[in-house]
Amino acid sequence: MQALFRVLNPLLLLMLFGLYPSMTIGPKEGWQVYSSAQDADGRCICTVVAPEQNLCSRDAKSKQLRQLLEKVQNMSQSIEVLNLRTQRDFQYVMKMENQMKGLRTKFRQIEDDRKTLMTRNFQELKEKMDELQPLIPVLEQYKTDAKLISQFKEEIRNLSAVLTGIQEEIGAYDYDELHQRVISLESRLRNCMSKLTCGKLMKITGPVTIKTSGTRFGAWMTDPMASQRNNRVWYMDSYTNNKIVREYKSMADFVSGVESRTYNLPFKWAGTSHVVYNGSLYYNKYQSNIIVKYSFETGRILTQRALEYAGFHNVYPYTWGGFSDIDLMADELGLWAVYATNQNAGNIVISQLDPQTLEVLKTWNTEYSKRNAGESFMICGTLYITNSHLTGAKVYYSYNTKTSTYEYTDIPFHNQYFHISMLDYNARERALYAWNNGHQVLFNVTLFHIIKTEDDS
Repeated sequence: MQALFRVLNPLLLLMLFGLYPSMTIGPKEGWQVYSSAQDADGRCICTVVAPEQNLCSRDAKSKQLRQLLEKVQNMSQSIEVLNLRTQRDFQYVMKMENQMKGLRTKFRQIEDDRKTLMTRNFQELKEKMDELQPLIPVLEQYKTDAKLISQFKEEIRNLSAVLTGIQEEIGAYDYDELHQRVISLESRLRNCMSKLTCGKLMKITGPVTIKTSGTRFGAWMTDPMASQRNNRVWYMDSYTNNKIVREYKSMADFVSGVESRTYNLPFKWAGTSHVVYNGSLYYNKYQSNIIVKYSFETGRILTQRALEYAGFHNVYPYTWGGFSDIDLMADELGLWAVYATNQNAGNIVISQLDPQTLEVLKTWNTEYSKRNAGESFMICGTLYITNSHLTGAKVYYSYNTKTSTYEYTDIPFHNQYFHISMLDYNARERALYAWNNGHQVLFNVTLFHIIKTEDDS
């Protein structure tokens, strides 16, 4: 049944887009948002609002099932309370039985010798009766419990009726027709998504804490070029004096700590700004401005090249230090290096790299001081820079390599654990991976997209 709801939810959403293209749909938490507008030149700008996988909050049947689940959970809790009460009351009854036996003995003693034992025995009798006094509310509680059980029976009857109604309603659908409609709508969605160009960052939400591990500083990542079936995670703890890379087959294995493989790099790394791209690890060699390309498949270095004039070993780090002079990153357009040079007065330099040879293809000089930047990341050829690595950090500056222009921005995000030492964008997941004071977290991003039209070709 849940599988059907997962099918119906995107179906209803796409029907809304197909029949009412001008409708504005407000995004909710957990929804992926694109854009809807018309630019000054009259070009079409489209919005795609898609719920996360397994999200059925707008489905009436899902709401009914969710209500049923809450009722069942409430019933389970009430039954547990009833069970605890019953155990407690049984202990009271056992105690009462022993006390009653004691009373019989006392009465026999009174009858045998009324004169000598009368006063003492009656005092003991009074004490016993005082002990029995708490049993009165116990009996009242039994009455309440009996009423509660009756309510449970009524709830179960109601649940059965609702479930029967849902089953009858679902059974009225023609599954073959529904399946064909889903296939058609999925095709339309893929066609629309294929027209999406690179987008502009509008919002950062989250974070979602995936795991807490390692030291205060480190890096973790997935490969944006990998297939959807390849969900390997790589983990590199600390910013220096380490050569061990840990691999996990999936995010679930990463969370549970089940390693699939360990790599011992030939050189130590510097900083936390590494990136995995198309099956290879790119990192800054310790105490140098050399970039190393390491193949996970062969376990060997494929190539290495010095990044000319780039400062290294805490000459031009981010605000938190940690030998973060050279930041390697990847986005929809390829592989990048972000660093600073004396020639650019310590301001940030952006270079696009050839992933095979590490040769610099093109370079842009910005006017933003590398030492004043908290972290940075690339999305669609635009570099976004945060103003701090501490609480209150926000995306403060962006540089567009396509137009060679910059602008000041104000995009806040929640620095939950107060110290970010790694922040990188993953184009496949459309999310920011972050290392936040020993916590591995993810941020969702909202991008503004423009739909290509035939007139734009």
